Amino acid sequence: MTGHGQRTPIAVVGPTASGKSALGLALAHALDGEIVNVDSMQLYRGMDIGTAKMPLVEREGVPHHQIDVLDVTEDASVARYQREAVTDVEDILGRGKTPILVGGSMLYVQALVDDWNFPPTDPVVRGRYRERLDEIGVVALHAELAAVDPAAAAVIETNDPRRTVRALEVIELTGRPFAASQPPIDAPPRWGTRILGLATDPDWLNPRIELRTRQMFDGGLVDEVARLRESGLVADSTAGRAIGYAQVLAHWRGELTAEEMVERTVTGTRRYVRRQRSWFRRDPRTVWLDAAGDTVGQALESLDS
Repeated sequence: MTGHGQRTPIAVVGPTASGKSALGLALAHALDGEIVNVDSMQLYRGMDIGTAKMPLVEREGVPHHQIDVLDVTEDASVARYQREAVTDVEDILGRGKTPILVGGSMLYVQALVDDWNFPPTDPVVRGRYRERLDEIGVVALHAELAAVDPAAAAVIETNDPRRTVRALEVIELTGRPFAASQPPIDAPPRWGTRILGLATDPDWLNPRIELRTRQMFDGGLVDEVARLRESGLVADSTAGRAIGYAQVLAHWRGELTAEEMVERTVTGTRRYVRRQRSWFRRDPRTVWLDAAGDTVGQALESLDS
């Protein structure tokens, strides 16, 4: 609830391991809210340890939406997520509650907070880029994307063939950069959403990333991936390319030692964090909080102003 007493969604964004989930839960308690997940990998059932998904017992009775809605054999889609999450937010508002949008998946955040109309698809154009993908591989195709649209390449993982193909398809169909289909970054956010970002210093965040990663492996991440593999998890899938899960699968293929598996997960997370920082920092609508301080107090003070 804002200072005027009107229910308004609150978005909590920022890099991995910055404390978004804890802040979101505290705000849900303080503002009579419900959580809407904006982490693309937490959409998947069974991907719990490696995504730092909050266990049910720790949610303290606060409803969480857009968690555990996909099987690992399904591809996560920003457009599908947008449709379903918008419905969740409007249902929460309709019941007089406060939607708390929590996550760091960059395109998913923008698709929910902004009224983003996705360009159409063309099976012929997409098929041509898929053939090109089969011919030269994802790394080379991503390099071709970087040559025509460096901004798109900067926010799409090098090893993500589906989004690389989609970006090239959109560029060809529209004749414009991929980002041109996105709404203006300074436009009023959907529902008047208040956007709170967690600002992190690398010297503070990097040790947290390493500690959390090692706790994930000590806590059973490898066993979790083994269970998911029995449910259809493969390396060449959206879920199988998730940080941590991809490294476990590579270890089983003999490409990484056990220690390299952990280290590559740490370095992959840090690389992803750099992209998150760059993406979220460009949004002038975000009010930044010191992640190392009293984030709940800072958030409530900001929302009351």
